[in-house]
Parts: sequence; structure tokens; C-alpha cells
Amino acid sequence: MQRVYDFLRRHPTWVDCSWAVVLLGLSGVSVVNVDGTPHHHGSFAAAWTVSAVLCLVVALRRRFPEPMLLLALTTGLAQLIVDVEPIVADFAILVIMYTVAAVGARWASRLSLAVSLVAATLAQLRWPAEHTSGLGQVAIAVFQTVPFALAWVLGDSMRTRRAYFAELEERAARLEKEREAQAKVAVAAERARIARELHDVVAHNVSVMVVQADGAAYVLDAAPDQAKKALETISSTGRQALAEMRRLLGVLRTGEHQESGEYVPQPDVEQIDDLIEQCRTSGLPVDFKVEGTPRPLPSGVELTAYRIVQEALTNTRKHGGPNAGASVRLVYFDDGLGLLVEDDGTGAPHELYEEGGADGRGHGLIGMRERVGMVGGTLDAGPRPGGGFRISALLPLKPAH
Repeated sequence: MQRVYDFLRRHPTWVDCSWAVVLLGLSGVSVVNVDGTPHHHGSFAAAWTVSAVLCLVVALRRRFPEPMLLLALTTGLAQLIVDVEPIVADFAILVIMYTVAAVGARWASRLSLAVSLVAATLAQLRWPAEHTSGLGQVAIAVFQTVPFALAWVLGDSMRTRRAYFAELEERAARLEKEREAQAKVAVAAERARIARELHDVVAHNVSVMVVQADGAAYVLDAAPDQAKKALETISSTGRQALAEMRRLLGVLRTGEHQESGEYVPQPDVEQIDDLIEQCRTSGLPVDFKVEGTPRPLPSGVELTAYRIVQEALTNTRKHGGPNAGASVRLVYFDDGLGLLVEDDGTGAPHELYEEGGADGRGHGLIGMRERVGMVGGTLDAGPRPGGGFRISALLPLKPAH
């Protein structure tokens, strides 16, 4: 049954032709009594011609709605002129009015509405009911107008319903596209976040391991104890890097941070002490001070502050030279957290801060700016007037809930 229904929906003209054949058969039965007598107006040939044309209107109504409306109206006028009384085929006028109101052009719909309001009146004037008063004639005309008006109203309601469903489908499609676009943006943002995390973890820990490995190789024969300590630092730093890498991979697999098992929590401001102690152990002198009253921070600000200090000290080791030293200031203001990281080394190449890392080596500073921007803060990076490099950041401070 479903196949039959689907077939009929795919071939509406065939369905209309079938109904036209049925209507033509019924019309043939009704016109046999048309003989031109006073009780039967019109001739048989005229009635049959009108029936055939109106059945053609039914057959092609959905393929050519506007032309079929004009053809039906022309046929109706001819029927009035040649005095062919109402026949079964006139039902086609109701059908074409419904069709035009539902799927036709607006001008055709308005024209069919006007015709629907006067068609019954014209027919009543042309073929008035015998032995009926004037008031009765008006009542008959009004009563016969109802089917024409109802056909147009049903068609216009169908048009409105189809437009409503089309709008719903368009809105659903638009929302689906917006959801896809938002998903792509979210994926891109997540990839950028993971890339920043990976850069910070790998760059910092690997630079510490490289410095310690170079030192161990230098003192391996002269000071075995120092070489052993350096190797222990390399081992602990490698384990820390692996732990953070596992955390990041866990985020990629599960989409959320896990604080149990092999995954570790995200670093926060309290762990800056451990970070600086690790840098000191690797041979970088760091002066660290906290000013103001420490208070709870949003997790995003905690991670941002830690990563800024981590990346700044990593850059000092990479670009500051062998005798560089650094200082870190963490300042709690009433409405913000200030970070100031300075070193007295040779300074970073200008393209790392002026061109945003256009040479492919400045991803750390790019990541800093992205992190600070995500929490609504500001960051300034550049050479110090007296030599070295300076990074300052101001992060908004909000009570943690």
C-alpha cells in the first residue's frame, strides 16, 4: 500500500487524469438530457464540448495551474453565453479554484477569489429558479456561493500550511548548519587549546632535560655526583612531562579532565613554586615574590598564570644566554592578578614578539596571548630598556565558586 501511495505522490498528473476520466464519464451521463428544450438549456454538442474542456482543466491543473484557471474561466463565460445549463463537469471550476489558491501565483489566487464570489450569482441570474421570489433567488445565490468560497479558503489554508512547513524545514536546516559550524569552531578551539598545552608541556620539560643533559655530559668525569643529580632531574622531569601528556591524551579521548588514575589535575598558581624550584635546579637563577593577599582564582586563570610563567622561563633558558637570571612577580590586586616575568639575558629575537612568531618559532608567545585573551586579560611582551626580556600580564580576578 505504501508503494502505491509513493507512486501516486511521484505522478500527480496521472492521478489528475484518472479523476478527469471519471468526471468525463459522469458528465457524459448528465449531458444526454440536454436537448435544447425549455427545461434543458443548451445543445448536446455545446454541453459535451464544455465538459471535455473542463475535464482537461482537471487533468492538467497541477502542471499548469494559471493557464488552466484562465481556460476554466473562459469556458464558464462561454457556457453562460451559449446557454449551457450547469452540468456535472462544472465541478472542475471548484477544483481549479482550490488548486490555484494552494499552489498558483498570487494574482491567479486573487482572481479565483473574485470569481468565486460572483460565479454563483451570475449563474443564478442566467438560469433563475422558476416560481421563486426575489428573496429566494438571493438566498439560492448566497447558498451556491459557499462551495466556491470554501474551495478557495481550503486552498489558501493549504498554501499557508505548506509555507509554514517549508519555513520550519528551512529553519531546521539553518540550525543544523549553525550547529555544524559551532561544532567546527569548538573543535578548532579545542585543538588550539590542546596545541597550546602540548607546546607548553613539551617546550618547558624538554628544555630542562636538554640543559641537565648538557650539564651532566660536561661534569660526568670531573663531578660524578653532580652528573648523577642531573640525570635524576632529567628522569623526574621526563616523568612529569609524561604525566601531563597522559592527562592531555585523556582529555582527547574522553572530552573531560580526569583527576583519578594516571591523569593528573591541571597545574595552578600554587604549583608555580615547584616550577621555579625546578628551574633553579636546572641552573637558571629565579627570584620569586608574591605581593598582596592570595585568594581563590577561577581554574582558567590559575592555568593561564602557570603557563605564562612556565613559557616565560622556558624562553629565558632558550634565548637569554648562559648567564641569564630571571625574576617572577605575582601581584594580587583588588580586581586582578598581575604577572611580571623579567630576565637580564640577551633577549629574544624581535620576530618572536613583533611579528607574532611569523618565523615559526614564536608559538609560545602566540599561545600566551590566546590564553590571556580567553580569560579577558591583557599581555605585553618585549625587550627591557636595560637589556633582557620582559613579559607582563593582567588577568581579571573573580571569586571562585
